[in-house]
Amino acid sequence: MQWGEKTWQDISGMTDKVVVIPLGSMEQHGYHLPLLTDTMICTELAKRAEAELENVLFLPVLWLGASDHHRAFHGTISVNNGLYTQVIIDVLESIIGAGFKRVMFLNAHGGNELPGFAGIYEVQRRHREEKDLWIIFASWMNVASEGIANFSDLVQKRVIHACELETSMILHLTPKLVKMNEAVGTRTEFPSKFYNSDFSSSSRVATLRPFDHHSKTGAFGYPEKGTAEKGEALFDLAVKEIVALVNEFKTWPALEPQ
Repeated sequence: MQWGEKTWQDISGMTDKVVVIPLGSMEQHGYHLPLLTDTMICTELAKRAEAELENVLFLPVLWLGASDHHRAFHGTISVNNGLYTQVIIDVLESIIGAGFKRVMFLNAHGGNELPGFAGIYEVQRRHREEKDLWIIFASWMNVASEGIANFSDLVQKRVIHACELETSMILHLTPKLVKMNEAVGTRTEFPSKFYNSDFSSSSRVATLRPFDHHSKTGAFGYPEKGTAEKGEALFDLAVKEIVALVNEFKTWPALEPQ
């Protein structure tokens, strides 16, 4: 169900339902993928999940993300982290103010996570007495991480940026927008046991640097290995996990200390 297709009186009678807010971005995705890649992926994930879910309200995808770390690459449109946090807070307060108790952000852009978490923390703090209020931030690549890691056809086993996985998903959705002859991903060796500069594996420390410090093209991994067939399979496994998450989320009890 689409939130925006209901009247305000309809919404007043639906407060027992889960609300899902998809989050994307408008930012560079290497030489070969469109700027709207994250938003396109999130839109498709939300559409497919909505078709399989009952009694769940979906808001339109928020295409504007926190992408300041990509701004050296032209075409990126971003709001700063502080403003994005405030957007998350205001959206949540609007939904909670209408009486809803279960809200999920379905995210497709890693840069939205830090300000998104800050927004959720602030809202939960404001409503600390409401132990039946649940707000979760679900980045699809984390929700589907186990399936991705076990996907034998993939060269890389995690989503990075403009990589094999994102390239495959856009090839499945809109192949005419992908310039495969320009698909070049950064892969670098960095002399550390604790930090991975090309994001091919997780690091044990964080250093939040602009993307142009990491890559000339803005892409990582093995985008040249992307195929539409892999993209279709990735959508299938991601939607399966998203649907399972939402259906479980519906049943979460109030959080009471033991």
